[in-house]
Amino acid sequence: MVDFWARSWTSDDLPGARRLLAPDVEAEWNLDAPVDDEELLQVLHRIAAFADSVTVVARTDAVDGSALVYDLVAPFGTARLVEFLGVEGQRINEVRHVYDVTAVDRFFPGLYAD
Repeated sequence: MVDFWARSWTSDDLPGARRLLAPDVEAEWNLDAPVDDEELLQVLHRIAAFADSVTVVARTDAVDGSALVYDLVAPFGTARLVEFLGVEGQRINEVRHVYDVTAVDRFFPGLYAD
């Protein structure tokens, strides 16, 4: 399921990614904007559409989820994203994103602006 999630959003298949999210999924991030599942998916769409590539460079699995590290390669540089996924009953019930905010602001301008 985690592999499908990563493949879905990085290839801009938001319907595929959405199917994995529990109806009451908790989403958090360190960007200066509120987040819910819709905003999360919109930001992931913007990353997938703008980035030259999005690559999983590390992954650690646990009984109840996974942690993934992504390289987000943009035309002018690379930013990192760390994603923590909580999994319960074959659905993702928690998504936590930690962005390299300085690099995101530089290489992905307007990524999370309203």
